[in-house]
Amino acid sequence: MVKDKYCILNGHLISIYEPHVSFANRAFRYGDSLFETIRVCNGKIMFLKDHITRLKLGMTVLRMNLPAELNSDNVREFVSHLLKHNVHAPHARVRLTVFRNEGGYYAPLTNDISFLIESEELEHPYQLNQRGFWVDIYADIKKSINKLSNIKSGNCLLYVMAGIAKQSMKLDECLLINENGTICEATSSNLFVVKNGTLYTAPLTEGCVAGIMRKQIMHLATENKILTFESPITSYTLMNADEIFLTNTVQGIQWVGQFKERFYTNKMAVLLSEKLKEISC
Repeated sequence: MVKDKYCILNGHLISIYEPHVSFANRAFRYGDSLFETIRVCNGKIMFLKDHITRLKLGMTVLRMNLPAELNSDNVREFVSHLLKHNVHAPHARVRLTVFRNEGGYYAPLTNDISFLIESEELEHPYQLNQRGFWVDIYADIKKSINKLSNIKSGNCLLYVMAGIAKQSMKLDECLLINENGTICEATSSNLFVVKNGTLYTAPLTEGCVAGIMRKQIMHLATENKILTFESPITSYTLMNADEIFLTNTVQGIQWVGQFKERFYTNKMAVLLSEKLKEISC
């Protein structure tokens, strides 16, 4: 017998095995959606207000109507309710998806939205990887720089293609370049570079996603008196760096061991990873 698993659709707890999303769904047909991947660590829903703020900004960009019930307090209650029924604790990955209601072709018939919350159990709290990642650049498709670049939309084909390239090249991660030819992010992470104890990351004007963990790491760096600059990153920057690490909400910090023929240490990654663990307890 298959154990039932639940999700929340528009505030209602339902079985994932009940068909509730039609083939006319605009997220399915056109990628007309946004999503947030939220980390639950030691039973704590991490950085939820930042996620909801970014989601609302994305909805404004996509001209979606924002329902009053989609706020931090209500989403926190929905997530807690879902985790309890799915018995996903104390560590979990939660996905909140917002999609425009069906109707129309490219031009929608409505800007009203629906939302879906799913959860997946994770085994561990934030952990720094023991072996450094091997990374290289995915250059076949460049990321455009426009007002869609910083949001997390359901249109993820660039990341899918980079993920396929990562698999074919047997890498741990691929780095993406933008239309200017500079490195803006990785397939599922923001990118940080360390040189002489100073931290560098690409500014949002370079087309990277406005990462929630990116924001937290910059804040932790400031708290610990680590000088931080937002600056375009090139291959030359990476080849002359002391450290490289990647950040996202689910994994936290992942340090890079090798880019091309260059090898790296992880002193700063270890320090910031410990600081991240402190705020996630």
